[in-house]
Amino acid sequence: MDEALKENIYGALEQVIDPELGIDIVNLGLVYDVDLNDDGVAKVTMTLTSMGCPLAPIIVDQVQAALADIPEVKQTEVDIVWSPPWTKDKMSRYAKIALGVT
Repeated sequence: MDEALKENIYGALEQVIDPELGIDIVNLGLVYDVDLNDDGVAKVTMTLTSMGCPLAPIIVDQVQAALADIPEVKQTEVDIVWSPPWTKDKMSRYAKIALGVT
């Protein structure tokens, strides 16, 4: 996947807002990897801020909807992983400032 397409995909994922925290999943550091195979299947490897997150299905739906607008992406698979575990250290500077995390 070329760099421009990868940026486009990450840009689309920045539109997916974590409903609890009000910050997008990219700046929260929840997206670990994105891959696009030759068939146009995007695989998003990500985590959530907590294991029992009741909003997981909503976030997965939003990820799929966000990538549906990208012509190269024919289908999106979301793989929720718990290793490595998410920590505040994965958040961008923007997210830390917005949430008052030091």
